[in-house]
Amino acid sequence: MAEVKKEQAQSWASLAFVWTGAMICVPSLLIGGTLIAGMPLWEALLTAFIGYGIIVVFMIYQGMQSSDLQRPTVKVASQVFGEQGSKKIISIILAISCLGWFGIQANVCGVAFSQFLALYGIDFPVWLSSLVWGVIMLLSAIYGIKILNILNYVAVPILLLVCIYALIVSLRDGGLQQVAAYRPETPLPFLTGLSVTIGSFALGAVIAGDYSQYTKSRAGVVKAAILGILPSGVLMIAVGAILTVTAGTADITSVFTKLGLPVLGVIALILATWTTNAVNAFSGGIAIVNVFNISQEKEKLAVAIAGGAGTLLAVIGILNHFVPIMSVLSAMVPPVAGVMIASYWLVQKGDPSKWHETRGINWLGVLSWLIGAVIACVPVIMSFFPNLPQLPNQPLIGIVLALAIYLIGRKMTDRSKTKRFNEDY
Repeated sequence: MAEVKKEQAQSWASLAFVWTGAMICVPSLLIGGTLIAGMPLWEALLTAFIGYGIIVVFMIYQGMQSSDLQRPTVKVASQVFGEQGSKKIISIILAISCLGWFGIQANVCGVAFSQFLALYGIDFPVWLSSLVWGVIMLLSAIYGIKILNILNYVAVPILLLVCIYALIVSLRDGGLQQVAAYRPETPLPFLTGLSVTIGSFALGAVIAGDYSQYTKSRAGVVKAAILGILPSGVLMIAVGAILTVTAGTADITSVFTKLGLPVLGVIALILATWTTNAVNAFSGGIAIVNVFNISQEKEKLAVAIAGGAGTLLAVIGILNHFVPIMSVLSAMVPPVAGVMIASYWLVQKGDPSKWHETRGINWLGVLSWLIGAVIACVPVIMSFFPNLPQLPNQPLIGIVLALAIYLIGRKMTDRSKTKRFNEDY
């Protein structure tokens, strides 16, 4: 939580590897499968490029704030939301979202590993497998950004090679013609596909500052976001979409099992889950440290306890019942970026000298976020009730709305202050 020291600084390439590792994951493959179900391949790739491009823009602005101030997201947020608003509202939501999904992803990894061992007649309980992999993933996050960099330097090239190999295998023996001739039966509206793509990594855009704080310059943040997100994001959509058409599934482990290469499939899934989950645990830990104002000496212990609790909940299956709640919380996170960007870039013109921590709660920032969050949550909540009319989930609307409300509120507040000043003098 303290200002970044010189020896902690990381290159933009290190940050790009972190973002690439976070993008190469099972959900990204599934999104490719979702898009191709209602779009031709070219349109799915265009949707992915535009959607991830929008995410990159928010990541850059969020990341540059933290790079300027050398502080993580929740600390930078203490101006626009107030110190207590950041600690008791924003940090709690971020912590539950990050660590909740950490637990579920650990469970997904545990299930896949147990199924893999079962192919060789080894009965390894899912709960134990989830626990083991959850602890391994948690340890990599506890020991900080340098360990995350090492993990991604090793995992990202392997994952890229595996995905490219899956792509080549799926396109040979008539696969290319199959993809070229493919036409979806039920069209998926472009805006719906865009919403799905943006929503898949909107949380990453908000917490971008947790990693960008270690980057030396704004230019480094820009290069890392563009090169770390766009190529890998579009590649994963392409792999997921093409596998869905040629193999009937976007599940890379199932594809490799059918090819007689189950070891390669389970390695890909474990590494993909690991690199993404390390980000969840790291940012969730930072949020928890901020909530409880934990001293630097006890930060690693706090992250370990919190991540361990998430893993244990996943092991006993409780977190599976919390998925709807965490879906709502995840929808509430993106408008945080709208308020922070409005304050730092539009009000303060990106001047670090104008940033200062606000004591208590900054109600204008909190209310702006809350209105944007409520609007963003409506389609998510309605999706749990099939009998109600379904609305497309548009996280972008929540971000833009929160940004606009904050700017309007600031102008009204400034006019009120000016009027009182003129009346007094």
